[in-house]
Amino acid sequence: MDLNHGKYLGIDYGDTRTGLAECDISGMLASGICTISEGGMRNTAKRVAAEAEVRGCKKIVVGLPKNMDGTEGERADVIRAFATLVSEYTSIPIDFYDERMTTMAAYRFLGETGTFGKKRRAAVDTLSAEIILQNYIDRERSAKQKTGDM
Repeated sequence: MDLNHGKYLGIDYGDTRTGLAECDISGMLASGICTISEGGMRNTAKRVAAEAEVRGCKKIVVGLPKNMDGTEGERADVIRAFATLVSEYTSIPIDFYDERMTTMAAYRFLGETGTFGKKRRAAVDTLSAEIILQNYIDRERSAKQKTGDM
């Protein structure tokens, strides 16, 4: 276990709401932080960069929507434009993670826990960010184990 992994900030960007999550400093567990509604891509990018800086994150992980065949569509272009804006406000490295099925998984989980209506809308973006980040750090840890870097 790498206790000096450092915090990552996970992002599920949306035009209206953007979910944020962070992992613990050991890089083992992602937790949802909040959903922000800053109004506009630039304002959201500023807020994301500020959150990453304040929280001492060493990486920002942005969910990248891909088609089921693995190709990227118009929405992926929007996400890449958002990440470019974030990079204007921070020097923290940005990486992407394929977010296929994360929103569906979040909705399924919320349904299983009996979360509906306004509570569901408020939670789905944060939970999606948490799933994106947890999958990212799990993949990263698995890759390190395979190469013996742990």
